[in-house]
Amino acid sequence: MLNQKILESDIIGGRTIALSTGVIAKQANGSVIFQCGDTVLLATATMSKNPKEGIDFFPLTVEYQEKMYASGKIPGGFFKREARPSVNATLTARLIDRPIRPLFPKNFFHEVQVAITVLSYDNSFPPESLAINAASAALSLSDIPFSGPVGGALVGRVAGEFILYPSFEQLAQSDLQIVVAGTKNAILMVEAAASEVSEEVILEAIQFGHAHIKQFIHLQERLAGKSAKPKMQIAQEVKNLELEQKIEAFLKDTLESQLKSGNKQEIENLLSKLQEDTLATFVLEDKSNQAQVKKIYSEIKKQKIRNVITVQKIRPDGRALDEIRPIEIEVGLLPSAHGSALFTRGETQSLGTITLGTDDDKQIEDGLQDTFKKSYYFHYNFPPYSVGEVGRFSGTGRRELGHGALAEKSLKPILPDAENFPYTLRIVSDILESNGSSSMASVCSGTLALMDCGVPIKAPVSGIAMGLLIEGNDYVILSDIQGLEDHYGDMDFKVAGTAEGITALQLDIKVSGLSSEILTKALSQAKAGRHHILSKMLEAIATPRSVISPNAPKIEYLYIDPEKVGMVIGSGGKTIRKIEEDSKATVSISEGTTGQVCISAKNQADLDKARHIITSLVKDVEAGEVYEGKVVKITNFGAFVELLPGKEGLLHISTLSKQRLERVEDVLSLGQILTVKVKEIDAQKRLSLIPVNLLS
Repeated sequence: MLNQKILESDIIGGRTIALSTGVIAKQANGSVIFQCGDTVLLATATMSKNPKEGIDFFPLTVEYQEKMYASGKIPGGFFKREARPSVNATLTARLIDRPIRPLFPKNFFHEVQVAITVLSYDNSFPPESLAINAASAALSLSDIPFSGPVGGALVGRVAGEFILYPSFEQLAQSDLQIVVAGTKNAILMVEAAASEVSEEVILEAIQFGHAHIKQFIHLQERLAGKSAKPKMQIAQEVKNLELEQKIEAFLKDTLESQLKSGNKQEIENLLSKLQEDTLATFVLEDKSNQAQVKKIYSEIKKQKIRNVITVQKIRPDGRALDEIRPIEIEVGLLPSAHGSALFTRGETQSLGTITLGTDDDKQIEDGLQDTFKKSYYFHYNFPPYSVGEVGRFSGTGRRELGHGALAEKSLKPILPDAENFPYTLRIVSDILESNGSSSMASVCSGTLALMDCGVPIKAPVSGIAMGLLIEGNDYVILSDIQGLEDHYGDMDFKVAGTAEGITALQLDIKVSGLSSEILTKALSQAKAGRHHILSKMLEAIATPRSVISPNAPKIEYLYIDPEKVGMVIGSGGKTIRKIEEDSKATVSISEGTTGQVCISAKNQADLDKARHIITSLVKDVEAGEVYEGKVVKITNFGAFVELLPGKEGLLHISTLSKQRLERVEDVLSLGQILTVKVKEIDAQKRLSLIPVNLLS
C-alpha cells in the first residue's frame, strides 16, 4: 500500500479493499488511493475557484487514465508515451460520470474535474467499476458540493451463482457481466451485457450488486468521517416570484394545448416561438434581466411538458405511454455492401451495414491487459445533419463510442463462432435522422444487416429505449422515448435482446435513484416493446439469407502439422508469397503452435487453388507417387524438377532416354512441365525421380 496518513479497509466480496488519503495529490480538493489486491487507483477531484459564467449546465469532466507502467508495459507507437485515451478509457470515463453527475446541486456551476489514474494493475479482473468508488471517495473527502457517496460493483454469474468482481476466467464462463452503481437507498446506473438472460435474473443481479454497494459506501463514509473537508456553501437562488407569476399567466395553457400531436420540427418551432414571444414581452430595454427571463421560461416550459405527460397521460406526439412509433424497414438496399438495412422508427433512422473481412482486418486492442485481436466490432456515427444542424465532421466523440459499444454488446451473443463462420465482422450504423433512441435503432439495423448478408446468427435482436417521469409519489413509464421526453425525463433506460432474453442493458437515472418497483415495471414494459419491434423486423426478413453476399470474400481455415508451418512460409516468406502469386489468394498463418492457416480469396476457384497447393505441400511425398512437375534447374548430370513449392527431386540424365544423351538440354528446357514418378527417397529425404514416359 502506498504510504498514506489515513487508512480504512474492509473485505468486500472476498477481496480486501483499502481507501487512504493524506499524502498524495494534496493540492487537489480531494484525493484518495484505492487499492484492491495489486491494483492501485489514484482518484482526484478538483474545482474551479469561481463559477463559469453564462451557462445553464453543470460543467463536469471525468478522465480515466491508463498508465502503461501500471501493468509493466511500454506504450506502442513512435513516441513510446501515452497519447490519446483508449476506447476503453473513454468508455470508463463515461461509466464514472453517469452515476455521480445527478448528485451535484442544480444551481452549481463551478467547473469540476474528476481524474482517476491507474497506477498499478494486477490483471486479475476488470478494474473499471472500482473507479466509481474511487471517484466518489475523492468527491466525498473534498469541499465540492456532492450528495454522495456512490458505490459501484461488477457482478457476474457462473452456474447460476452471482459473483462480485469475477476474474477474467470466471467472466469467460459467466452468462452476464453487469456494473451497478447507486447510493445506499437507490440505483443510479446499470450497464450490462448478457447471453439472453431473463428480466428476473437481471433484477437479481442488480439487487446482489446493490447489497455490496452499501459496503463500499460504508467504507467511504468511515474515511470521510476522519478527513472530509467542510462542503462549500452555495448561495441560495433568489427567485423573482412576481416575474414567474407574470410569465406563467402569459403562457397560460398554450403549450399544453398544442403539445400533443406535433412532429419534432413542429414542436421545436412551437417552443421557439413561445420563447421569442416571452422574451419580447418581459425582457427590459437594457436586457439586464434577459438571462433571468430565459431561465424562468425554461423552468415553466419543462414543468408544463412534464405535466402533460404525468397528469394528462398524453405524450408530445400524441402516443399512448406504451405505444411504439411507426416502423419502416428496407433490407438489401446497397448493392455493393455485403449486407445493408434501413431501419426507421418515427423520426429516428439508422442505416446499418456489414462488411466481412479476413484475419488481416481484425482490430488490435492494446491496453493495460494483454494485447489481443477483435474479430467483431461495431461503429456508430452521428452526423450533424441527423438533427437538422450544421456542425463539424470531426473525430469520434465519447457519445459515438458509447453508443457503438452498447450496440456491439447487444449483438455479440448471437454471432456465430469463428469455427463455423471464420470472418471478421464490422458493423456500421450511420444515423440519418435522430429523435430519440438512435443506439437502439442501431441494434435493429445491425441485426437486419447481418441477416441480409447471410450471417448465420443464433437469433435476431431488437432494442428499445424507455423513459420515466416522477412527480411526487406518481410516475409514468414511457416506451420508445423521443428526444424531448429524454431531455425532460428522469430516466434513460435502454434494453436489447432476443425473444428469449436480454443481451444488453443500459440505465441512467437523473434523479436521486430508482426503486425496485419502478425498475421491475420498466423491464416488463420494455419486454413487450422489444417483442413488438422484433415482430416488425421479422416481417421484413424472417431468417438470415441462405448464402452470404457474393461480394464478400471467401474464407477457409486449414489446420496443418505445426512442424510443417515453416514449409508453407519458406525461407524469408518465399514459399507463401509464391502460393499467393500462383493462386491470387491471401494466406496467413496464425501465431502460436496451432498450425492454423487462413486462406481468403475473391472467388472460390482461387481459394481452392491455394488450398490444393498448401495441402499438397505439407503432405509427405511417398515413393511410387506420380506428380506433374516443372523443370527448375538443369545440370550436366540431370534436371531438378519442382513437384510442389519447396519440394524438388532429381531426374537423372540416364533416365531420360533409351539412348545415351550428351546434353540434358537436348530433351528438356527450363520451365517445361512433365509427369514424373518418385522412384525412391533416401535417408537424407532426397527425391530420385523417373519420367513416366521416356522423352526420346
